Amino acid sequence: MMNFTQLVLASHNAGKLKELQAMLGESVQLRSIGEFSSVEPDETGLSFVENAILKARNAARISGLPALADDSGLAVDFLGGAPGIYSARYADGQGDAANNAKLLDALKDVPDAERGAQFVCVLALVRHADDPLPIICEGLWHGRILPAASGQHGFGYDPLFWVPERNCSSAELSPTEKNQLSHRARAMVLLRQRLGLK
Repeated sequence: MMNFTQLVLASHNAGKLKELQAMLGESVQLRSIGEFSSVEPDETGLSFVENAILKARNAARISGLPALADDSGLAVDFLGGAPGIYSARYADGQGDAANNAKLLDALKDVPDAERGAQFVCVLALVRHADDPLPIICEGLWHGRILPAASGQHGFGYDPLFWVPERNCSSAELSPTEKNQLSHRARAMVLLRQRLGLK
């Protein structure tokens, strides 16, 4: 078992920090990389795993602390797994609304049965920047892409992601419900087990 009292999160996203801190619990304090640097590393990996490790190593190097990184996105079956690692910048960095519009356009006239998708989350934890054995935990959340946005909560592709076990979109779930079902929650359950957290 590894004992971490503090981890630096390789993200400037306050929503992600809050979500992951809630899932980790109070025994580990999660600090934002924003406390140490405002520079984002180039995500040059070709997979969620590569990008998560790259971000974790960068955060550990800058902060001198063990680092946790999350690389996540949406993989749509009909699109061969796209937008995948490019989910956040699918519409050339124009934000969530543009990303959603581009996805709907790409799936125009595609029947419901072929609109399967999954949110993917890879968490990578490194003890230090050159850690030869990063801890990798993956979570998948299966659903499908709706023909139109629905719901007010969440961010990113949540309004388009149909959650079969709740019969609603991800954006119609309360934050508490989402934190129990999501890809990030599933990856975090595995990470908590690896860290020996109750």
